[in-house]
This record gives sequence, C-alpha cells and structure tokens, in this order.
Amino acid sequence: MFKKVLGIAAAGALVVAGLTGCAPAAETAGGLIGVSMPTQSSTRWISDGDSIKSALEADGFTVDLQYAEDDIPTQVTQLEGMLTKGAKALIIAAIDGTQLTDVLQAAADAGVPVIAYDRLIRDSANVDYYATFDNFKVGVQQATSMLVGMGVYASEESTSADGANAKGPLNVELFAGSPDDNNATFFFNGAMSVLQPLIDSKVLVVKSGQVAFEKVATLRWDGAVAQKRMEDILVGSYADGAKVNGVLSPYDGLSRGIIAALTDGGYAAADLPTIVGQDAEVLSVKAMIAGEQYSTIFKDTRELAKVAVAMAEAILKGETPETNDTTTYNNGVKVVPSYLLTPYIVTMDNYKELLIDSGYIKEADLG
Repeated sequence: MFKKVLGIAAAGALVVAGLTGCAPAAETAGGLIGVSMPTQSSTRWISDGDSIKSALEADGFTVDLQYAEDDIPTQVTQLEGMLTKGAKALIIAAIDGTQLTDVLQAAADAGVPVIAYDRLIRDSANVDYYATFDNFKVGVQQATSMLVGMGVYASEESTSADGANAKGPLNVELFAGSPDDNNATFFFNGAMSVLQPLIDSKVLVVKSGQVAFEKVATLRWDGAVAQKRMEDILVGSYADGAKVNGVLSPYDGLSRGIIAALTDGGYAAADLPTIVGQDAEVLSVKAMIAGEQYSTIFKDTRELAKVAVAMAEAILKGETPETNDTTTYNNGVKVVPSYLLTPYIVTMDNYKELLIDSGYIKEADLG
C-alpha cells in the first residue's frame, strides 16, 4: 500500500510538472495570489492553507491566506479585499458553494482566474478549474470500510454481503456532511450506492428511519450538531435496549461527536459500533488506535495543494492546466474541468504506512 501511495505521489509530481511546464518561476514571480479557506476549526484546513502558501511562496509569489471561520459574509469580504489588493488569481475553498456569485463576477471582470479547492463552487460561470479528490469514491470507501468492520463484507474488495454477519439484521445510522457543500452529496451518494441494496435486503436496518440526505445532513460539518443528533437517535430509537452496530460518518470531526454521544449513552469502548470518518485528523487517528473509531479516509492534501498551485500558475503563464475529469462536476451553470486525486482507506492495519511513513502525521503527535 505504501508503495502505491508513493506511486501516486510521484504521479502527482509529474502532474505538477506538466501543469507548470518548463518555464522558470521568475516569469510569474512577484504577483499576489489570494487563498481563501473556510475555517481553522479543522486541522485539515490549516494544513491545506499552509501547504498552498508554502508552495506559492517557493515559486516567488506573495500570498494572502485568510480563514473565514465558517462565516459566509466574512469570506466574501475577504475575497473582495484580495481583489482590491490586486490578486492575480484566487484559490477558494468555499464555505457555501452557492454564495459567491457576485464576488466571482468581480474577479472575472478583473481578469482574475478562480480555482475551486476541494469544494465545488456552484451557480457561477466564473470558476475556471476544480482541484479535488474522487469524492464519490470516498463515500464508497467509507461504506465499504464500515461493512468490513461490521463483518458484513469479508474484505475491502467485496461487492456483496459475504461476511459472518451477511444475514443481519444489523442496526446502522447514517450521517452526511453540510448541505451547502457540494462534496457532501457526492460522499453520501457514493456510500448509499453500497449501503442501499443491503438496506433493501434487510441486512442493514436504519432503526431511526432517517435515510434521506436532507434528514441526515450536518450543517457546517459541526461535530456538536452530530453529537446532539446521535443523542436524540439513542433516546428515540434505542431506548428498548437495541444496539447500534455501525455509523456512517463522512468526517472525523463528526465521528468524534458521535463517539461522545455513544459513550455518554453508556457504550463502553469495547462495545462501540463500527464508526468511520474522513480526513485522517490526529485526534481521530488517536481514537482509532484507542479502538473507538474503526477507520478514516486519507486524502493527501499536500498533493492537492500542489495541483491547485500548478493550476493557478499554468493559467497565469497562458497555459492550459492538466485535468483528468471533464464530465462529473457540473456546478449548475457549467461543467468545471477538474483534477481528481485518489483517496485511501486507513485502518489499524495500515495507518503507519499511509500516515506516518509518508510524513503526513508525526508519530510523536499520536502519543
């Protein structure tokens, strides 16, 4: 697996080389690039911002990196300020991908290209490129991993119920991400492509009855909101003594809130359901080591940052950035040319190879 990751990283380096071409960085050096991140409440976004800033500065750019702390007007104001300062390009991880139409029009009027970073910006023609991961696959991986942890699937390569618990019924509860984040629907739809047949065949039972995206979405990816909803589910649907066997969680921050609700509800660590997540955050890797969380999804945001930077630099040189998907990401106005990177399932079996040996997490940070 580690060799595969190194191969992907090498491929990413080739992509970056292809995107930036052979011209020296000095051709575009000295310009300002605005980088807008949604929040510092997730360590993931701090890492993304730092990676983008470092890569741009290494190529001679000045960087205006700002965090909007999940406040949409703040993000709009920050972007307007970047344009006023003379930013030559914008790299944006949107809080709400539908609320940036006016500021993006201002960018277009000023001839400033826009790169959507990991969250698709919707309802605007003024989005030039999109750098992200295979988000449908992320959902497939989350559901698959949960089923392996529950014993329904014999392995991550399984495509039908073939494990010890294949006959069920097993109780699962579903959580999704923020409804204003386009990725949340991709994650959920990917997961449900795996889970729905097992729900239909009664191998899995959603005891709360909450299966529609609108019912299970978690605004702003807020762990406290997920914790409260899990608490309500336990009171409303599990007061008869039934146990939760699995929880689909699309993000580590939600997973930690869900774990808190379950432990507060009387679950011992050894009795916790199979809980999955995403982003390989240090706190959740610790929870995985402690036996509280079963798995997470590793998305190497260092490579994503390289791709976004290379896209911006290629445009500023008058070149066409490389993409590998020109059909999937329709933002409601146009299909945005995209480059998709590969996500990986992380469990106790491979976290050292994927996260520590690759340098993504320091072993000392895990205690």
